[in-house]
Amino acid sequence: MKKRQNLQNKIRVLGIDPGTATTGWAILEEKSGKVFPIAYGHISTSPKNSTTERLKEVADDLEKIARKYVPIEAAVEDIFFFKNLKTAMKVSQSRGAILLTLEKNNIKISEYTPLQVKQALTGYGQAEKSQIQLMVKNILKLKKIPKPDDTADAIAIAICHLNSRKMKMVELKNKSKV
Repeated sequence: MKKRQNLQNKIRVLGIDPGTATTGWAILEEKSGKVFPIAYGHISTSPKNSTTERLKEVADDLEKIARKYVPIEAAVEDIFFFKNLKTAMKVSQSRGAILLTLEKNNIKISEYTPLQVKQALTGYGQAEKSQIQLMVKNILKLKKIPKPDDTADAIAIAICHLNSRKMKMVELKNKSKV
C-alpha cells in the first residue's frame, strides 16, 4: 500500500454515504485551506445477489478505492433516525462492512449524522437535499451536481469532516494558549 501523508497543509479524506444497493464515495483533498475533488462515484450492487455478497462487494470496492487514493481519514454517515426499520438494518449492515474495511486499512474514522452534515454545509440542520447538493456543487466549483444522490451525499460528508477538523484545530490552538 502507498504511504499515507498527513502534512499540515494537506489532507486527503474519504467521504462515504453507506448503503447496500448504492454506496456513495468521494475523495477530497484539502491543500492550504482549499478543497479539491480528487475522485468520486458510487458502488452499486445487484438486488439479485445475497446480502452477504452485496456487503462483500461494497467492502472489496471500498478496499480498491482506499488503495488507489490513500486517504488518511474517512468520514462516514451515521444513522441518526430512520423511517423504515428494514432499510435501517440494511444500511447498518453496510456501515459495519465499511467501518471494518476502513479499520483494516488503518484509516482514521469519523462519523457524522445527516443533521451535522446539513448544518456544516448550509448552517441549517433541516436543509433540503437539493440545498446540500447545490452547496456541494458550489463549494467544489463543479459544473453540475454529482449523481446519483449518494455520491453528492458522500462529498457533503467529506466536506463536513474537513470543516469539523478545522474547528477542532482552532479549539486545540485556543486551549494551548490558555
